[in-house]
Amino acid sequence: MEYEPVIGLEVHCQLLTDSKIFCGCSTRFGAPANTNVCPVCLGMPGTLPVLNRRSVEYALRSALALGCRVDPVSVFARKNYFYPDLPKGYQISMYDRPLAVQGHLDIETGGLSKRVGITRVHMEEDAGKMLHEGFPDSDRSSHVDFNRSGVPLIEIVSEPDMRSPEEAHAYYSTLRTILVYIGVTDGNMEEGSLRCDANVSLRPRGRKEFGTKAELKNLNSFKFVQHALEYEIRRQTDRLSRGEKVTQETRLYDPAEDRTAPMRSKEEAHDYRYFPEPDLLPLQVNDEWIEEVRRGLPELPAARRRRFVADYGLPEQDAALLTSDRALADYYETAARAAKNPKAVANWVMTEVLRKVKEEKTGLDRVHLPPERLAVLVRLVDEGVISGKIAKEVFETIYATGRDPAEIVREQGLSQVTDEGAIREAIEKVIARSQPQYAQYKAGKTALLGYFVGQVLKATGGMASPTLVNRLLKERLDRS
Repeated sequence: MEYEPVIGLEVHCQLLTDSKIFCGCSTRFGAPANTNVCPVCLGMPGTLPVLNRRSVEYALRSALALGCRVDPVSVFARKNYFYPDLPKGYQISMYDRPLAVQGHLDIETGGLSKRVGITRVHMEEDAGKMLHEGFPDSDRSSHVDFNRSGVPLIEIVSEPDMRSPEEAHAYYSTLRTILVYIGVTDGNMEEGSLRCDANVSLRPRGRKEFGTKAELKNLNSFKFVQHALEYEIRRQTDRLSRGEKVTQETRLYDPAEDRTAPMRSKEEAHDYRYFPEPDLLPLQVNDEWIEEVRRGLPELPAARRRRFVADYGLPEQDAALLTSDRALADYYETAARAAKNPKAVANWVMTEVLRKVKEEKTGLDRVHLPPERLAVLVRLVDEGVISGKIAKEVFETIYATGRDPAEIVREQGLSQVTDEGAIREAIEKVIARSQPQYAQYKAGKTALLGYFVGQVLKATGGMASPTLVNRLLKERLDRS
């Protein structure tokens, strides 16, 4: 029997606020253990939570970017379970009245587009972090760092609309791009800013009823999501093919072994004994606030990609790369508008600028070449002042010094030779010492034009205008 995977993802996203969701403690990553804490986020008796307005704004921004309907009233609830990293013995989350519902996310895999439904977006607080390694007694004890306890989260729950690990990979990566684009998270999966749980089940192809699902916990990379799902689909297919049942359970993925293993039986909602949080009023969001947040949203990646293709004539692949990061898209567009040659700017950004970013392991905000300077460099090439080869040398100088490209060209005498007489003189000298190649060209081997162009450019120190060299050479070589 052929089985069809049914996949849904639950993504936990840490919001990029300065302080925690219910207290004023810092959310800064990497601080010494248990220093960003206070009686509120440690769950001390008698303390009361106070909701962080910025965290609500970021949650609204995320919900609107994902096309969700925001409910005017949502309710925080206590999710009760006992684990050492949960200081209160419960997590403040949302249950039956979440912030937003009924959204969607469009993805592309294998050249095909698909819309994945989003069930809900709700707010909650993060738990602390268990530390099992790096201590003298790690062989017999675990430690707890509560710095992360109370960091604001949103949980984004998809519909079970994905049918392959590749679609899950595309959904997760597209979602991350949007969340980083709108500025609600840094998206750093190594630091736990974005974490994913995957639910997967199998059913006979063509059947509507779902099979028994397994939940794969804490997948913190796109690759792990895809590999864990691939393994789990193989495991469940093997069991069903042998006539065995799939157990509903929570499983952990081991990247070193590339396999999943049981963690615990899958909890149901009633196991958490949800009830409304008595210390927080219902969260009310009026239409004015929603519209204010909506107006503050940037152009989203998919729309910007389509515009880059339509307005700037870029290939789809180039537009996708240039809009994969908001800072990169902003940099490119600023330079393209100033240079008035969007295709040339795209080539410079995708090759030279991103090369520097990769070499220096930095961000575009620290690149030593403002987009306006790149635009000047592109215009110097377009206007025939310098050649493309010289432009690359000037690029390195600009990057090292931050100086104006036109000033560098003027000071160093890098302008192209456009004196036709001087170029014709160089052409005659090249032909005189290249008689075998000249004879072959005259015999019909016209591909040798490239050889002659290279020799003339070399003879002029790379300073002659390539366009002029090509024209004058062709005139001379084709002369009878």
